[in-house]
Amino acid sequence: MRVTVEGAVVDLPEEVSVLRAVRSAGRDLPALCHDDRLTPVGSCRACLVRLDGRVVAACVTPAVDGAQVSVEEEDLRRLRHDAVELIVSALPPQALEGDGELARVCRALGIGPEAAQGGADRGRDHSHPFVQLDRDLCIACGRCVRMCAEVQGTFALTLVGRGSETVVAPGTGGPWAESDCVACGGCVDTCPTGALTEPGLPLGTQVAALTRTRTTCGYCGVGCALDVLTRDGEVAAVRPAKDGPVNRGHACVKGRFAHGFLRSPERITRPLLRRRSGLEPVSWDEALDHIARGLRAAVAEAGPDAVAAITSARATNEENYLIQKFMRVVIGTNSVDNCSRLCHSPSAAGLTAAFGLSGGTDALEDVERADCLLVVGANPVEAHPVVGARLLQRVLRGTRLVVADPRAVGLATYADVHLRPRPGTNVALFNGLANVLLAQGLVDEEFLRHRARGLPELTAILAGYPPDRVAEVTGVPAADLVAAARLYGLAKRPAIVYGLGVTEHLHGTDGVRTLANLAILRGAVGTGHGFGVNPLRGQNNVQGASDMGALPDLLPGYARVTDRVARERAEQVWGTRLPDHDGLRIPQMFAAARTGALRALWIVGEDVCATDPDTNQVVEALRSCPLVISQELFLSETARHADVVLPAASWLEKDGTFVNFDRRFQRVRPALAPPGQARTDFAIVHAIAAAYGADLGCPTPAEALAECGRVAPMFAGISHRRLDREGAIPWPCPDPEHPGEAKLYLDRFATPDGLAHLAARPYLPPGESPDDDYPLVLITGRRWAHYNSGNMTRRSGTLELDPSDHIDLHPADAARHAVRDGDTVLVESRHGQATFPARITEEVTPGQLFCTFHFSSSGANALTSDHADTVTSCPEYKVTAVRLRGIPGGCTAATGQ
Repeated sequence: MRVTVEGAVVDLPEEVSVLRAVRSAGRDLPALCHDDRLTPVGSCRACLVRLDGRVVAACVTPAVDGAQVSVEEEDLRRLRHDAVELIVSALPPQALEGDGELARVCRALGIGPEAAQGGADRGRDHSHPFVQLDRDLCIACGRCVRMCAEVQGTFALTLVGRGSETVVAPGTGGPWAESDCVACGGCVDTCPTGALTEPGLPLGTQVAALTRTRTTCGYCGVGCALDVLTRDGEVAAVRPAKDGPVNRGHACVKGRFAHGFLRSPERITRPLLRRRSGLEPVSWDEALDHIARGLRAAVAEAGPDAVAAITSARATNEENYLIQKFMRVVIGTNSVDNCSRLCHSPSAAGLTAAFGLSGGTDALEDVERADCLLVVGANPVEAHPVVGARLLQRVLRGTRLVVADPRAVGLATYADVHLRPRPGTNVALFNGLANVLLAQGLVDEEFLRHRARGLPELTAILAGYPPDRVAEVTGVPAADLVAAARLYGLAKRPAIVYGLGVTEHLHGTDGVRTLANLAILRGAVGTGHGFGVNPLRGQNNVQGASDMGALPDLLPGYARVTDRVARERAEQVWGTRLPDHDGLRIPQMFAAARTGALRALWIVGEDVCATDPDTNQVVEALRSCPLVISQELFLSETARHADVVLPAASWLEKDGTFVNFDRRFQRVRPALAPPGQARTDFAIVHAIAAAYGADLGCPTPAEALAECGRVAPMFAGISHRRLDREGAIPWPCPDPEHPGEAKLYLDRFATPDGLAHLAARPYLPPGESPDDDYPLVLITGRRWAHYNSGNMTRRSGTLELDPSDHIDLHPADAARHAVRDGDTVLVESRHGQATFPARITEEVTPGQLFCTFHFSSSGANALTSDHADTVTSCPEYKVTAVRLRGIPGGCTAATGQ
């Protein structure tokens, strides 16, 4: 439609407000109760304009085609002035300090500090480490309440009091720190007056005077764009970018506030070398010389395959690329792996087998358009909060939701159907859902005829998975199974989102394949009427680490090392012959170290003693290996076992790119210099190569990414320069003019025959099952306030919000073992033991326990087994048979029999 604003004609989409029209015309108009992300309420009357002769509040009035809008008439200016002056009159003078929204509006309207005559002391709440409330500055606009409800979906805030005494407060009453607040910071960002602030940006701060650096979050795999504000070489605050391609001005507690680790006195700032007395500070030259001599000795004694490297999502794409190039070109081995081995390697294998490429099929924006979400083995509300909030908002607006997860957490509480399968029975569950789709004719026959293969084989195996039999195996009632299948099967635009609850199993790849079957049967992948299968990557660059070839069997871009054509292309770029056989996977590296076959292990950014399964065996491997190199921020459990520890830069101190969960490349830029003598992983790899007598080329991260594009054509169109201009680009992107493919397979699948491949896979039991000796099943995962091994979050203010680990158990199990809430319990498995405070909750089902691995002191992964996915070696973190034991003086727990 077309609207005229003060003589200027603007073209607008339908169903937008007059406020949008005015601002589109380049006119500044105050709106103290308004945020574009929120439902308009029109309470402040600061945006009054004249629409076709009527005075209206622009934020709540729809624009209409042909409308005439007046903004600058004197009576309108006076109305807006008086409305804002009335609001300000109840506030203290400090409300007009700084460059906050209210202060800017007042300056524009000519309202000075003398108008602020309020002085009543309504009190402050500074109990929370990240959100501070000054009630005297609250104007009851409700923006924070709507932000918490409409964007975050936590519903933690409300307005209390009457009339002029109305203020924001936690909905639970009591101090803010004890409320349901998850510290996303959205309320602080939207507050127009400074009633809500954060410690790094107190009221009166001149934000414009701070240095602003746009980067990408280094926590989970969502890929939130962040603006880092610094002063005097320190982070003052981190704000979500309102134009962030994925997060759109939203963030979570980790990306927003968990940057305190940067200033931790525990940061490693000098290289450390193991002497008889332990790890001692040395110069970079001495550390590098020791590493080079050790690597040469390992190769001389046992060949190139005696050296291995583990890299991670902590490293940028360019750093991962450089590390795998060093291993292949300089050492001459393919024994390089990354942390995706422990989480989403079954996704890469399963999605590649089903569709041809190892990433999710659709962008988050497409998934949000679904009319039915099937969320499996994922708790995005805690592990991927920005995605979790976006999905929740869709559900609250009517999108149907099926959740398959043993625990009743996050989105499960909003599900139309919540399936709670026994851990380790995913394949049976997915086969059961597929059985119902076929039996009730809820499949796309034309899609199956022309774009898929394997239906006869799948149909044959599904005959053995009717709802009643699946109920016996999984514990999911047959009626719930049928109801879930019908919701997904009848949807016009279904989408599947899944997490580690699918992959971290003995048969994790089969789980991914049989889950993908559902989308293929529905024709909901590679078409306009479905949004495919989308894994939520757990760590910030776990997708990118694999994309860059930090894998023992794959080169950059996922070409197999045994593929002669791809290998020759890499050899031409790198100028040397490459090994043509698979290298060692992470579990194989540890096994080889224990036998003496592995002589040097280089670990970049991973605390394997905290995150890898069967900790005792990992520690034995590190102790057995003659040379262990650790690049780290802190003296982690792994670094304590290393022979050389190199001080590394954090994600806020790096230059490069990350790839998020839906395949978008985004820029990472340094907001700070690394402390002391710490260096980026990129610089460290170059330094080790130079000490070894090699030149890797690629002197800058930008040049490294450009070279990667020559090795892997699917990345050829992506560059730092283009990302600086465009913000985010998904792969595949084969040339600089290509926009990147956000939605895959619209023309054909990337399999050799161009078809989607159905998988006929039988249910097989997990590696461990409860028995008389170990009658309980342990599941491990993440919680909202912490991240992975906790090395960063435990050194940030999030520790105040979640100060210790605990193990969740059902009230029935607590009664059976005489455990009270808060008791300390000893958990034993066949592999080790760990202690936790008990938390009694119905979030878990009887017979199941849940804990995280965020606190190394708990030792959760001493319990987990070495059982791993039969295809990819991904550990089976989700099923460990355990028992409870009492701790004298700590609790009254029984033996667990």
